[in-house]
Amino acid sequence: MELHRASGRHARGFALAFLTMTLWGVLPLALEGVLRVMDPATITWYRFLTSAVLVGAVLTARGRLPQLGRLHARGRVLLGVATIFLAANYLGYILGLHWTSPADAQVLIQMAPLLLALGGIGVFGERFTRVQWAGFAVLVGGLALFFASQLRSLAAEADHYLQGNAMIAMAAVTWAVYGLAQKQLLRWLPSQHVMLCIYVGCTFLFLPLAHPAALLDLDATALFLLAFAALNTAVAYGAFSEALQHWEATRVSAVLALTPLATLGFTAVAQWAWPELAPPRPLGAAALVGAGLVVAGSLATSLGAERSR
Repeated sequence: MELHRASGRHARGFALAFLTMTLWGVLPLALEGVLRVMDPATITWYRFLTSAVLVGAVLTARGRLPQLGRLHARGRVLLGVATIFLAANYLGYILGLHWTSPADAQVLIQMAPLLLALGGIGVFGERFTRVQWAGFAVLVGGLALFFASQLRSLAAEADHYLQGNAMIAMAAVTWAVYGLAQKQLLRWLPSQHVMLCIYVGCTFLFLPLAHPAALLDLDATALFLLAFAALNTAVAYGAFSEALQHWEATRVSAVLALTPLATLGFTAVAQWAWPELAPPRPLGAAALVGAGLVVAGSLATSLGAERSR
């Protein structure tokens, strides 16, 4: 089977991956605010609906709507896989965020770029080196240290924390599967066409679970946060899809590994500027060391890859 190859436009790939990392870094703070007044399924449905409408409008204006009739059976199967697994990722992540914090969720979700890097090596022939194995070990050690530290500090809420971690782990696995399927789909469809099909499919998947009328009960702050989360979806995933078009999966994963640092930075700003909306949740010294090891391990795992032969 012929595999998708990156275009080699490295600067463009880096810029798009960096934009994705920044948007994903601030996203959990917005979602946490909306979760206080709206259920996870409805939030997710509005995010996918907004993305489908925006991307569909752009492609309609350009006269470039996807023609799925030309997509062969293998491509349709991959499109279905990408849609189902991205829907599972969204639901798992927001449920996990409901039981943890933005910082916790972003550190634990770093399993996702690691799994994407492993998949890029196993599926797309991107080779694994000693540096990557060392990075893998550092990342696993950092996750264990972070998890143990947070579990001790949140002993009174251990059950919820464990449930949240399980949901985040599920979100990481499903995201990696989605990413690999979507990358291969780029052989047959432009990135915007792939994302439009996925957004529309996910909108229909979440419709039976959603309560659209809940939008009428939101105040101005919650409406703003929901709108931001919805726009974030369209822009971040569009940028991620384009980044895979121009850059290797391992390189994209390396930039995404910095997401926890962005979240910690945005959290600090939010706690200083809006303490009533973002109450302080300080991390212990061991948790901070664990988070640093996770980021360092993710970077080593991704950037230690040799160029494929």
